[in-house]
Amino acid sequence: MEYSDVGTVAAWLTEQGLKGASEAELLIGFCEACRERGLPLDRGMALMDTLHPVHEGRAFRWDSREEIEAEFEYGPSSDGAALESWQRSAFYYLWAGEENEVRRRIGFGDPTDFVMLESMLQQGHTDFVAMVHRFEKAGTIGEMDCFFSHFATRSPEGFSDHDLIILRKLVPVLALAIKCIALARIARTIAEVYLGDDAARQVLEGKITRGKSERISAALWFSDLLNYTKISDSAPPEEILPMLNAYSDVVISAIHEAGGDVLKLIGDGVLAIFKADQPAEACAASLQAERLLRQKLKALNEERAEEGRPTTEVYIGLHIGDVFYGNIGSRERLDFTVIGPAVNEVSRIASMCRSVDLNVLMSSEFAATIPEGDRGALACIGRYALRGVKRAQELYTLDTARIEI
Repeated sequence: MEYSDVGTVAAWLTEQGLKGASEAELLIGFCEACRERGLPLDRGMALMDTLHPVHEGRAFRWDSREEIEAEFEYGPSSDGAALESWQRSAFYYLWAGEENEVRRRIGFGDPTDFVMLESMLQQGHTDFVAMVHRFEKAGTIGEMDCFFSHFATRSPEGFSDHDLIILRKLVPVLALAIKCIALARIARTIAEVYLGDDAARQVLEGKITRGKSERISAALWFSDLLNYTKISDSAPPEEILPMLNAYSDVVISAIHEAGGDVLKLIGDGVLAIFKADQPAEACAASLQAERLLRQKLKALNEERAEEGRPTTEVYIGLHIGDVFYGNIGSRERLDFTVIGPAVNEVSRIASMCRSVDLNVLMSSEFAATIPEGDRGALACIGRYALRGVKRAQELYTLDTARIEI
């Protein structure tokens, strides 16, 4: 590979990074472009930690001979087999030390002291080099503080000094392109985790002006845990957060699986919306979420009861109406949420569950909107005045909605 090719490959990386190519596409394209120009690459790998509630980072791979998984996410490497594997890797050696590069000419007698090197030697690789490119504090987000990469060749001569010079010039450009894409992915992740999928999409599309909102019709869900305050007062403090997380997980996963968007977590309360082309479809989706939740709750409560941990139930208010959906707050601190009388009503409907000993209540508007085939499962429980709501209204429940705890 000639020095004149460095600019060509660097320009390609820059262009693809600006276009938004995926990290795997960048690595694969980089390795293939270098190989086509005479750099004897046979294997490439890059990885970088991320900011994600589940995954520690993402890795990307390329091989000149075989089809391999081009990208994968990895979990925590803080204990067990994952920690052992990490501590035996070339990347850990670089991370824990002061060097930025380590090489093993495994086909010429160098030790196979890092994880994977023995298998790479058996596969015919002769030379291996790993690099780390560290970020300054201003360029660090969470654990994303450096870019790791390694490259290997099956060439009988291994990598030449010229080959390594070329890699040292080009890999920082690859790192910058991949970091650019990773930062966009992190921004999406943070927005989705804290705002919900739909609100995140709208914010990332540029809808961040205070007061900018749209009027939408949606099915509204508000749920709370039964006797949460009493349980939190009596349970050991170390049990409270795991309990809240466990029950929040089943509520939120049920809503998401049914196509809803969670907008607010208010202590043990959850505010969600279901949008659809037809109001009946939105109501049907929220009822599907309720059915999924009961299944998940049954399994969770059985598991917690066997472990001797406190159990509870979830009560739900369902309503449908017009709301304003958008940005509310100050110039420096905004929230993307829904406001309007219907939001207040759904929370009041949910709070009535405790008074009437039912775990799901819905407004008359909701009951009238659900698909006709589902209405046979409804029962009117009477007309009630809701606190803070001017007019009394009939409330409905499901025949199977009696709380059992």
